[in-house]
Amino acid sequence: MEPHLLGLLLGLLLCGTRVLAGYPIWWSLALGQQYTSLGSQPLLCGSIPGLVPKQLRFCRNYIEIMPSVAEGVKLGIQECQHQFRGRRWNCTTIDDSLAIFGPVLDKATRESAFVHAIASAGVAFAVTRSCAEGTSTICGCDSHHKGPPGEGWKWGGCSEDADFGVLVSREFADARENRPDARSAMNKHNNEAGRTTILDHMHLKCKCHGLSGSCEVKTCWWAQPDFRAIGDFLKDKYDSASEMVVEKHRESRGWVETLRAKYALFKPPTERDLVYYENSPNFCEPNPETGSFGTRDRTCNVTSHGIDGCDLLCCGRGHNTRTEKRKEKCHCIFHWCCYVSCQECIRIYDVHTCKALVTGEACGWADSPKSYGKQDPEPGSALSIRQQGIRTVARCTCGKLPGSNPPAAWEASLPFLSS
Repeated sequence: MEPHLLGLLLGLLLCGTRVLAGYPIWWSLALGQQYTSLGSQPLLCGSIPGLVPKQLRFCRNYIEIMPSVAEGVKLGIQECQHQFRGRRWNCTTIDDSLAIFGPVLDKATRESAFVHAIASAGVAFAVTRSCAEGTSTICGCDSHHKGPPGEGWKWGGCSEDADFGVLVSREFADARENRPDARSAMNKHNNEAGRTTILDHMHLKCKCHGLSGSCEVKTCWWAQPDFRAIGDFLKDKYDSASEMVVEKHRESRGWVETLRAKYALFKPPTERDLVYYENSPNFCEPNPETGSFGTRDRTCNVTSHGIDGCDLLCCGRGHNTRTEKRKEKCHCIFHWCCYVSCQECIRIYDVHTCKALVTGEACGWADSPKSYGKQDPEPGSALSIRQQGIRTVARCTCGKLPGSNPPAAWEASLPFLSS
């Protein structure tokens, strides 16, 4: 293996190890199939990585709702990937690592704020839904909503008990955020912002009763929204997140770090706002220190002037265009009664993907800290990084090197990187 590639791999491994100390490793249970059967196998609590003692006790005492906790984290990750699908950082996860987002969350950035908020909201949402579906004996429907009905409707069905879901999320997700430092203060604030979003979006859901759907009487219950609405709201909060500064105070237990809004002219953040105090990297190029995978080969929108457009998403490197044939249903006809028949059509689409940054240094032949030789780069030197299944493959083609014909090249697989 080439020395500079070995250094890249070593850097990724070291970064992955470094972040684990303060990382919410328990999020990795969302990626493990073995945790879906926690309710029937209590001993698995001890096998969940990264649990602090309070979380371990919670797991053992309330084992039957732990699958919902795992489902909630998974729901949060999926929503994160949907919301950031067109941005330079697209909420990439690393399958074979306990730090499932890599070093990205090691910094107190906007991205970290959003992930904490959406994960905590996901736990509250999934637990609330599970209770309403009757999958647990320790929770159920919300009995508080049985007062006088409104005009033309009556209480019925199963009102979802979001207060219980929020309580579970708070007890479990915040258990490790008890340090007197700024990062714990930030994480707790953003966790609570995610949970508050669930409570704020509870609404009355009704079903009509009567002949031919006349809706003479409506039965109504208290319900959560679709989780997409939670993701949309928190994504807006990400865009308007409040930048903070860290202050230290001397208290009886020692030094305590707190957060204060950086700009006094702006309205201070509320409990519904996201907060951060470190700037984000640009995520344009692969960087093992920041956890950036870069945007090379990402699909971009050539007609958009937003962040998903080729100009911004590709960081000014330009884009490639290829044609792609897709099979689609077409000429569909409804037949009475009652089915739809369709033909299959081949349609051709233009697909635009971001170019790589091409430099001589990419091949390690420039006189720079990244190089292992002193030769000047030859024309045609290039580094390409592509996805091959769940692996990231790096290939470097270095012009015509001294004594080589045809041009020399190396290719190596970077395991455990996925997008």
